[in-house]
Amino acid sequence: MKIEQSKNKTVVQEYHLETGVIQVYDDYMVAIFDEGATLTLENAFQIIGISEIHFRIKKFGYISLRKNSYAIDPTVYGYLREIENLKAFAIVSVKEIDMHNFKIEKLFYKNPMKFFIQYENALAWVKKRVKAK
Repeated sequence: MKIEQSKNKTVVQEYHLETGVIQVYDDYMVAIFDEGATLTLENAFQIIGISEIHFRIKKFGYISLRKNSYAIDPTVYGYLREIENLKAFAIVSVKEIDMHNFKIEKLFYKNPMKFFIQYENALAWVKKRVKAK
């Protein structure tokens, strides 16, 4: 699983957090969390803050690139659900456990959320949802 960057897919800003890396592009974010990290509400507020800096008045998407195994506090999804301009939430992984976890996570999020095996497919879906009315 790799991210290939074309000429028009330049990282606007990259944030190195305690739990991993957030890459911000023009209309979406990509999160790559560290092996064994735990995504807590405190970490989620950092990510929400980053989204407010870059996407305060425009629609955007979020891609969770699950290269590593990590834990997520499910209450995080309640806060993410409230971000009105977050139009797409994609999870990318080739691991079967992530596929099972996705089904549970989706119950907490309840907004447009989709699981992908290939990053390129996730990116295409996110961009399509962000551009939709």
